[in-house]
Amino acid sequence: MSTLVLLLGLLASGCASLPDNTGRVESYGFTDGGGTLLHQVSATPHGVDPGQSGFLLLESGLDAFVARAALARAAQRSIDAQYYLLHDDLTGHLFINELIQAAERGVRVRLLVDDMDLDGRELGAAALDAMPNMEVRIFNPFGRNVNRWSQFVTRFGSVTRRMHNKTFIVDGQAVILGGRNIGNEYFEADPALAFGDLDVLGIGPIAGAAVTSFDVYWNHDLAYPATTLIGEMPDADTIAHVRDQMAVYMDSQAVAYAPYFTALSESRLARRLSAGELPLIWGHAELLADDPDKLLADRRETDLHLSQALAPYFMGLKESLVIFSPYFVPGAEGTDFFKALVERGVQVRILTNSLASTDVPIVHVGYVRHRRALLRAGVELYEMSRKVRPEQHKRSFFTGSSKASLHAKSFVLDGRHVFIGSLNLDPRSLVENTEVGVIIDAPEFAARMLDWFERDADQVAFRVVLETGDDGVERLRWHGLDEGQPVTFTVDPYTSIWQRMGVGILRVLPIDSQL
Repeated sequence: MSTLVLLLGLLASGCASLPDNTGRVESYGFTDGGGTLLHQVSATPHGVDPGQSGFLLLESGLDAFVARAALARAAQRSIDAQYYLLHDDLTGHLFINELIQAAERGVRVRLLVDDMDLDGRELGAAALDAMPNMEVRIFNPFGRNVNRWSQFVTRFGSVTRRMHNKTFIVDGQAVILGGRNIGNEYFEADPALAFGDLDVLGIGPIAGAAVTSFDVYWNHDLAYPATTLIGEMPDADTIAHVRDQMAVYMDSQAVAYAPYFTALSESRLARRLSAGELPLIWGHAELLADDPDKLLADRRETDLHLSQALAPYFMGLKESLVIFSPYFVPGAEGTDFFKALVERGVQVRILTNSLASTDVPIVHVGYVRHRRALLRAGVELYEMSRKVRPEQHKRSFFTGSSKASLHAKSFVLDGRHVFIGSLNLDPRSLVENTEVGVIIDAPEFAARMLDWFERDADQVAFRVVLETGDDGVERLRWHGLDEGQPVTFTVDPYTSIWQRMGVGILRVLPIDSQL
């Protein structure tokens, strides 16, 4: 009886309410860029089709942060930033500080953040929203009148669907797209965890397409101005206090992160950006984005899904497919699709996280269910090693923290098309959340990605294979390197029996659709 009363109390406490949001003012991005520095930089070189865009891979976390900071400092008209996570850490503060400085120069700043990471930080967001030239909106917010965790029960299917997009657009002329949120682990500033991630800087028409996508989200019913959400406009003292707190925080981190600040200031990319000497690769590109109505619509309304625009590229494969996906849950349908590709002569290679390297172990369950079937079908599987030695990652997007974890989301199709974005190959990305990415038609770009895979995959990951013993039993084996020496594991590398038991128990649960 007491358990039932407790449960009813929990559910009652979860009757969340949201303020009226009809008073928000619509606004739209700048795309002409006339007279701005970035408009001059984005001009297509002689002999290049004006419909093409220029691209630069941002493989290292340092370069990825430097690119954002340098673009923010070059901004003359607008900055539009859209992120799933914006952490309350060093790089989060550095990022916000760049936006504030731009706003103080007269640049219009629009910051759109999903609510997953903002619990307890509403006042700070509202203070930013109240600053001149700066607006902050929170997407698909939780109610502030009840406990957040209870809403995962009472609003299941609503707050469990999130805006996972990541875009950073300056003056409508340059955009950064990819897998990185804003946080230390994405930018080589966390000594305990380094995400191997990938962004791309694009200039030209692709930036205008990104602005159009951003505007759809910014003006959507689910985008709440931060001041609307908390129900009040912070006064001047509150705004000044938030600004002072940021300054105090930055001073407190100066010693601990001195090497990081030095690395940022000495970045080669920063010098090339300031000199206008970026080694861009030009090609036709298409921005692919979910319609934000996806979060409100029936899951069967696939016309709202990014995957519908991506499908023709996969269906037309003839030679090869390379996938980088940290959270890979193919399901039975996806497994059959990869099997069919192999049967018609397409080489399929997939790099995903191992049980030891993943930051979301439960998602690994959805991959493990189909691992043997994929291998039997002829799919080549690589699982990220959690230990990457410094000499192994000099030319890749991994750093030397105590734990490495794959976070890049990219595909290379037939050595010609490259997709880079926020999309994982799992039901959560494909069906539940919203995503964004770019597909680039540039063989030179694809060749660079394939070169990395050919050169470094065996250095940073274990090749998973099925081997049949003398007893006729198939067994999984992991072949890779440990301290630079070849090694073979007979169980998931660098895991405990308890980790493996946990995966074994979870495998019996029908949870693939929520992974």
